[in-house]
Formats: sequence, structure tokens, C-alpha cells
Amino acid sequence: MSIEKVNSVEKLEKLIQKVKESQKIYATFSQEKVDEIFRRASISANSYRIWLAKEAVKETGMGITEDKVIKNHFAAEYIYNKYKDEKTCGVIVDDKTYGIKKVAEPLGIIAGIVPTTNPTSTAIFKALLALKTRNAIIFSPHPRAKKSTIAAARIILEAAIAAGAPEFIVGWIDEPSIEMSQYLMHHKDINLILATGGPGMVKAAYSSGNPAIGVGAGNTPAIIDETCHLKMAVNSVLMSKTFDNGMICASEQSVIVLDEIYDEVKKEFLNRGAYILSKDEKDKVGNILIKDGRLNPDIVGQPAFKIAAMAGVKVPETAKVLIGEASKIEESEPFAHEKLSPTLAMYKAQDFREAVDKAVSLVEFGGMGHTSVLYTDQLNKDRIDYFGSKLKTGRVLINMPSSQGAIGDIYNFKLEPSLTLGCGSWGGNSVSENVGVKHLLNTKTIAERRENMLWFKVPPKIYFKYGCLPQAIEELNDKKRAFIVTDKFLYESGYTDKITNVLESMNIDFEVFFEVKPDPTIDTIERGLSIMNVFKPDVIIAMGGGSPMDAAKIMWLMYEDPTVKFEGLALRFMDIRKRVYKFPHLGKKASMVAIPTTSGTGSEVTPFAVVTDDKTGVKYPIADYELTPNMAIIDTELVMSMPKKLTAYSGIDALVHALEAYVSVFATDYTNGISLEAIRILFKYLRRVYNDGQTDIKAREKVHYASTMAGMAFANAFLGVCHSMAHKLGSAFHVPHGLANALLITEVIKYNSTDAPLKQTAFPQYKYPLAKERYAKVADYLGLGGNTLDEKVQKLIDEIEKLKKDLDIPESIKDAGVSEEEFYTKLDEMSEHAFDDQCTNANPRYPLISEIKSMYITCFESNKEVKKNKKNLNKK
Repeated sequence: MSIEKVNSVEKLEKLIQKVKESQKIYATFSQEKVDEIFRRASISANSYRIWLAKEAVKETGMGITEDKVIKNHFAAEYIYNKYKDEKTCGVIVDDKTYGIKKVAEPLGIIAGIVPTTNPTSTAIFKALLALKTRNAIIFSPHPRAKKSTIAAARIILEAAIAAGAPEFIVGWIDEPSIEMSQYLMHHKDINLILATGGPGMVKAAYSSGNPAIGVGAGNTPAIIDETCHLKMAVNSVLMSKTFDNGMICASEQSVIVLDEIYDEVKKEFLNRGAYILSKDEKDKVGNILIKDGRLNPDIVGQPAFKIAAMAGVKVPETAKVLIGEASKIEESEPFAHEKLSPTLAMYKAQDFREAVDKAVSLVEFGGMGHTSVLYTDQLNKDRIDYFGSKLKTGRVLINMPSSQGAIGDIYNFKLEPSLTLGCGSWGGNSVSENVGVKHLLNTKTIAERRENMLWFKVPPKIYFKYGCLPQAIEELNDKKRAFIVTDKFLYESGYTDKITNVLESMNIDFEVFFEVKPDPTIDTIERGLSIMNVFKPDVIIAMGGGSPMDAAKIMWLMYEDPTVKFEGLALRFMDIRKRVYKFPHLGKKASMVAIPTTSGTGSEVTPFAVVTDDKTGVKYPIADYELTPNMAIIDTELVMSMPKKLTAYSGIDALVHALEAYVSVFATDYTNGISLEAIRILFKYLRRVYNDGQTDIKAREKVHYASTMAGMAFANAFLGVCHSMAHKLGSAFHVPHGLANALLITEVIKYNSTDAPLKQTAFPQYKYPLAKERYAKVADYLGLGGNTLDEKVQKLIDEIEKLKKDLDIPESIKDAGVSEEEFYTKLDEMSEHAFDDQCTNANPRYPLISEIKSMYITCFESNKEVKKNKKNLNKK
């Protein structure tokens, strides 16, 4: 192997290109080949650990050979042991169930910036990470440590080549300079800068324009509290602070000792070989620690007695650490700074909170994001949590020496082993953890299309048949107190007697609340709730149309959990399972029974309710499966006397429920069959019910069942833009809900029936536009005829229009009594609100607001007037 010395920018450029070619080849290697190269390089680096340590000390004049041996050993052995079995090539995750595959790819070429304090161990660490991740690396050594850094890099390279790696997979600058370093870091072919060094170098890396991972300055404080194992704490600090003469950036720079044990700690330091400086000696040493506001490089990594001698202070050669007692944390206090030497500040604190405050100040003064230490009884969870919450450091160490503890995998096996310790945004870094292989990989996610888990949720008990109410109520024989929610008409007409007579025979206490009016308000609900809270029912029975059932559902919700907020309940969602607001689990206090006295809303089997704010007039549509009643009783006897107009409007409402559920993007095999049969029944029997509803029991029963079936379908498939528009039309002009749906449905069918919608609603199971095909299937199910899809859809529309005519439903919004001036005044706002309605998300064609507006106009005008008014509106 012959490598030309890189001592100029021109030669560095040549090296970069060679390394680039080698990395392209290496990127194709298998995991097996990479792991063998990684293993052989680790072994080789480890075998040279003593020689490299001696070379580093000889070249830099810093640190302790024996400790550098440990660092080299750690960089080779611990890093290999941590990552030897980790997948870093190709597919690293393959979840076939959820269709997620993650593929690891190398970054490319890494620029490795190496400090003078750890010239060999850092080089070993970064080179091994690069090899494990199929990256190449080019080292920029510190000029004062270039020989030892290059020696470490060469050892790794030779071992890698011998194991089959490309020739230039590791490179280096032989004659480092600021110019050469800048050229390397700014080069377009550098894919990541891994910068370990002083703040200036790290800042240069981040400002290079290339991705970078750097480290921050350390100013590690260590608290020693009165509950700790005192001897362990003091000796851990000494072991850490003397390691490589204090050059590990995570090493303790200050200890903060609680007042009641201060003298004892001081004595233990003295007994274990520390030297506590007098005030005069401290001033002298302080004068040489910091020069011109910066750390004096001459003292870095030097033994304690030598630093003292430099200051004109005589201490024993056996002195391990120089301790200066301090009280201030500011620029003028040299011992408050990061010192990278066996020198240590010692602060006193009156109590634990003051100690933490001082630790926070020391970190803010010069060690944001790096490391902090607490020595305390391991049972002091409150203190540990408090300390952890206050210190803004990436590593919060408990009862461990920080030099050895922060680098990981020695005193805590789950802390990643690393010689590059990120400090996060606190320290101006991009990561706040120990850097490892994951930071040197691009992870590609291959996500296959998957359909979400779907559902079919209805009340667990549904009882039906003419006259079934008394027998069904007997199912509540385990209940003690029933709260009945209804309206004044049903109460005064004796409908609730059908419930209360049975409850009396079962010795169940009851309370009847009959103040519900159409479009129930928050005020009504709160009045009912106040009674409910005193009565404390274990079953709630809602009897009536949609309004009593909606009111009862919300009372139930607020009775179960008084803390719920309407604003949260009404938040829109795209997927009901992923909604922001979490509904409480209902049923702990009471169960819910729903008994419809109209055929249309389906509310007895749905998770939906609408409540109106009295003060603002805002309607809150509430939807969550927790609101699904526990029991529904579908007794045809209760709907025999429905008025003709209510029969027509509610019947069309049920028809629209089934139609929209059938074409919804959430429709499933479970809802499709129910939707189709509900549609068939309604077309067959709704005219009969309208004309002879009070005598035709069979027709009335069939329509009543179809309403519940349509409710079951849309409870799970949801609705569409027809309901979105109907909600807002009804709110703006007090148009009955069923009538509003009737006025809009055929125009919505025309709008949805396209194979090329401008926008399709996004939902994984909805693969392509199907609305036209599904409407055609409805026509087929009804036997309407037609040869093409378009013909079948038109026949369905014609059949709906015939049904509407037979039910005496107005032809247009204008015919329903809405004035033209008022309509066009509210049109824009109404269109926007309809777009934002919860039902819009399930419509197969995702509408633009302008398209909703256009449909409103078409439904407002007679066919002859539509084009003329649209043209005039556009001119405005």
C-alpha cells in the first residue's frame, strides 16, 4: 500500500476523489463482509493500544500513558462489542404486517476532526464507526497531535484493507492547517463532519454548509449531598478528575457540597490525596488557569504538582488534584471555568435546592448540554428527579465518575459507548446524546400501502318488533335508578308511560326530564345534568327523535366525566381513532338505552350527537364511539302516528344515510349489505308509509327498521358532502334536516359520479374513484335497468326525484321558502362551513369550496335559471 503524503490542497483533492471511489465500492458490501472488516480493524487497534498511547503522550506532552491506553482500549473493544451484531447494511427492519421496511444506507465520506486531547482514541472510535456503517473517513488531525492520529488511522486502514476493504476507505491530512481543514469541511463531496475539538472548530464545522455533528464545551458540576455514600463520592470524583490528567471533557470541573457534610468531604479529599489550596495559593493557580478569558493551553493535561509549580506554588508530587474553594460563578472566578486538568472548584451549599441552583449556574456558565452529576442515596427518587428536571445536560449521571460514566457502557450498560458526546441545542450541537452508528446512517423507509384496521360498532343489544318495548325494558332488571330524557309532547302524550309502567313493576326508581326541544342546547343539557347528578341514575333512557337522544348522549357523557369540554369534544378529525381529544370511557356510572319515536335519524345506534350553544348559536357535532348506546329498542308501535311531513323528511334522511354510507371511502363489506337493503326497503315502503302510515303496520315497520339499518351503516362508514351541506343549509335557514338532504342529494350524486374527480379523498382502502360504480350497483339492486354506468346512475337519480315528488318535497331550496337575497348573502360562508363539516372527509370526491358553492346554487335555482345566475355571480 502506497499513500502519497497529503500536504497541499491539490493533494487533498486527489485524496478526496480516491476516497470517494473507495466508498462507492464499500457501499455495495454485505453485512457479513462489513462486520469482518469492523472486527479485524478493532482487533488491530486494540493490539496497538499501548504503543499509540505512548506516541500520543510523547507528541502532545499531555495526559497519562496508562489512561490513554484505557481510552484506546475502550474505543476499540467497547465500540466493537456494542455494535458487532447491529445491522447497518441493507434491510434493518422488515415489518410485513404493517408494510414497513427500513433500509440502512451509508452517508458517504465523513470528515473526522480530531482534538489534541484524545488524538488516538477519537481516531479509533470514528474510524470504526465509519467502517461499520460503510462510510469512508478522512481525518483532519490537530497539528500538535498529527503523528499519533495518523498512526491510529493507518493501523485501522491497514487492518481494513487486509480484511478486504477498498484501499482508500480511510484517509488523512498529513500536514494539517486551517486552510486544509476548511477545504475539507467545505468540500461538496463531504457528507458529514464529525467534529470533536474546541468551540471554534465545532462552530466552523457547523458553518461549513455540510451536515455536521459536533460537541460542546463541558463544565460538569457534581453535587455531593448529605445522604450519599461519601467515600464513594469523593473517590469517584478523584478517579474521574485524575483520569488522563482531567482531559476528558465530561470530567468534573466543580463539586458542590452540602454544608452539613462540607468539612467531612474536605477531610476525605485530603485523606485521598487531593491538595486543598489556601486562599493565596488559589489566587496564584487561578492566575494561570485562564489567560485572556480563555483556558491556558499550557496547563491542559498536566499533573497537579506541575500546574502548581507553574503558578509558583509548591505541592507534593503525589498531589492528585488541586482544589480551590470558591463561592462565585462568574468570569472573574477562574475555578468556575472548564479547566481540562486536575484542578477542581469546591462550592458550599446550605441545602439541596441551593446546590442544584449552583449546578444550574455552572452549566449555564460554560457547559450547556454536556454532563452533570449527582451523588445521593439511590432511594432519593425525588432528588434525582428534581436534579434531572433542572439540569440542561444531555447526560445526567447519578453516583458515577463523570469521565468514565459519560462515555457510556462502563457504569451504565444502556448508555451508548462513545467518545463524541453531543450537547444538543443547549450546547450548539445537532444531537444531545452519545454519538453512535445510527448517526452515521441514512435510513430509508419503504412503506407499502396498507389498509387501516376497520370496525363495525353498534349497540351490543338491539331489540325490535311491534310492541317489544315492555319486554325489552325488562332487560334492565339489574338496574336501580333510571333517568328518562324526552320532550314535552311525548311526555304529555303518555309515551313515557310505556316505560315508567314497566319500571314501576320492577321496583326501579325513575326521574323524567322532558324539557328537550328541537336542536338541544347546552343550557337544556346542563339543566338535565344537574337533576341527573342529584338523582344518580345507573341507566339513562332516551325516548324520542334525534333531539332527545342527542341530548341524552351528551348528558351521559358529562355525567360520567364532568371535566369534558365542548370545544374539545367537537374538534374535527380525519380518522376517528387518531383524534386529538380523547373521550372518556363511558358506562362506569350508567348505561344508555335509546328508544326512537321517529324513523330517520338512526341516532339510537350511532356514536353521533349534535348540541347547540345557546349564546353563540354554534352547533357542536360530537362524534365518538363512546357515545354509542348500550341498548336500542326499535318498537314500531311508537312511530305509527308520525305526521306525513315528518315521515317524508325523516324517510329521505334515512335514504341519504344509506346512500352516503354506501359510497363513503370508509364503506366496508359489513356496511355495504346493510346500506343496500335499507335503500331497497325505503324505496319499496316509504310511499306506502307516507300515504297510509297510520294503518299500514308492515310498511311502517319496514321503514322503521330501514332507518335503524341505515344508522348502523353510517355509524361505521360515516356520511358525505350531502350531509355537510344539509347541516349548514339547515343551520342558516332553519330548513328541516331531512328536507335539506332531499333538496341536495341528487345534485351530490351527479357531482360524485365521475371517474376523474379533480380531487379524490385520501383513505388507504379507497383505491380509485368508485362512486359512479357504486351508485350503479344501487340501481342494479333496485332493478332499475340501464346498460352503462352513466345510464344506471341517471335512472337512480330519476327514481329519487320520483320518490321526492310522491312525498310532496319541494323541487329547490327556493321552493322550500329561502329567499334569494338571503341565500346569496350567506352562500360563501355556508359553503366554507360545509367544506369544514366533519362529514366531508368521508365523501368519495374531495370537494373544493367553489364546487360546494356551485352545487348549492344549482339546488337553489330551478334548472332554467341556474346558468343565468351562475354567470351573473361570476361577473360580480
